[in-house]
Amino acid sequence: MTRRATKIVATLGPASSDPALLEQMIRAGVNVVRLNFSHGTAQDHIDRAHLVREVAQRVGREVAIMADLQGPKIRVGKFADGKVVLVPGAKFVLDAARTELGDVDAVGLDYKALPREVKAGDVLLLNDGLIVITVDAVIGEAVHTTVKLGGELSNNKGINKQGGGLTAPALTAKDMDDIRTAMSFQADYVAVSFPKNAIDMEMARQLCNVAAAEYGHRPGMIAKIERAEAIPRLEEILLASDGIMVARGDLAVEVGNAAVPGLQKRMIKLAREHDKVVITATQMMESMITNPVPTRAEVSDVANAVLDGTDAVMLSAETASGRYPLETVIEMASICHAAEGHEDFKLEADFTGKTFKRIDQSIAMGALFTAHHLGAKAIVAMTDSGSTALWMSRHLIQVPIYALTSKVATQRRMALYRNVRPLFIDTSTDRDTALSEAENHLKTRGIVQSGDVYAITCGEPMGAPGGTNMLKICRVS
Repeated sequence: MTRRATKIVATLGPASSDPALLEQMIRAGVNVVRLNFSHGTAQDHIDRAHLVREVAQRVGREVAIMADLQGPKIRVGKFADGKVVLVPGAKFVLDAARTELGDVDAVGLDYKALPREVKAGDVLLLNDGLIVITVDAVIGEAVHTTVKLGGELSNNKGINKQGGGLTAPALTAKDMDDIRTAMSFQADYVAVSFPKNAIDMEMARQLCNVAAAEYGHRPGMIAKIERAEAIPRLEEILLASDGIMVARGDLAVEVGNAAVPGLQKRMIKLAREHDKVVITATQMMESMITNPVPTRAEVSDVANAVLDGTDAVMLSAETASGRYPLETVIEMASICHAAEGHEDFKLEADFTGKTFKRIDQSIAMGALFTAHHLGAKAIVAMTDSGSTALWMSRHLIQVPIYALTSKVATQRRMALYRNVRPLFIDTSTDRDTALSEAENHLKTRGIVQSGDVYAITCGEPMGAPGGTNMLKICRVS
């Protein structure tokens, strides 16, 4: 397989749960598998997680598992006929007190707080913005509206308020149950839907750490940026998280489609500056749900995310329920690889005016700089926590980074880091023996051969987290 820096996140679902197909998808380039807790039972997710672990072991490659929480259900209720067609100019009532099934005049609400959060003149967007209604008045528990942009509205479709402002908590009772499920199989990452601020992420992290304590596990926390309220607080959310997801669907509905590309670039840049990972998601290869090839616009969309420096690009329905899950992964891997050939490397500019107060971070930056100028074949980070590899991966460089660790959890977590290939090595605690084992590991895998130069970082004493304090330049004998 061609070396590719950008990682691929694929959502598992009915279309991709066959073991043979999943194996092909992992071999084709899937680095992280997303389990979408908006669908399926707890047992479904447990079974799929075990399947991922088994197949990854068979392929000989560690794949991270990301549990994506559903978050608050800001949705309409159900209709007697399953759906209605709303026409422009018609009156339509969203009634939090309604218990009977909906019709063309009114529907109940899953989100009972809506009448207290909207007022006359507010614009509500239903079904990902395909239907637009304007609030005329709020009378008791009923929100009276006029349809501006009509269309088909079916059961449990989402509600967004233009400009944001719905206050549903980011974590529901269902999410708390789902966190316990995800920690039972030690999900490597947990994605939190609709966080508004750092407190939402801190609460989610605390719940995850408590649920994972009996397994000696700590997952990485990913904040899905999909609320208008999250944008002014982007930096505080980032600092409380291990990474963010540019969740372009709900975000576009709240802030408008035209604002999203600029926000995407800003989010990717900010995440990299703060040493966090970033996933770009939603409709990346949407047409491949039903077609065997992507549109040229989709190719450009994926390529631009790569050129912006995203760690990973994500597939949702394309692999969960689409007709061409394997072909979609193959196409996405090809686009990522081609786009990386046009990257603009500015390594020196990255370091200008920067100061590094930590020894381990200084060593990581020294390895990048030296390997770049020497034309090294590889950069090798012997790492316990994965921090050294993460810092290195925040800078665009053509030299591949190989992260060697003796911890499987660290290896899996690093599967999301751009330009990092995590490898397991049961290293000796003696430095010289460990360095020799690392070189043999690289030679056995065909990464380096006689005469090649590579840079390697490690710490003394070996195995102490945060202890990277040595950079060595080696030539393979």
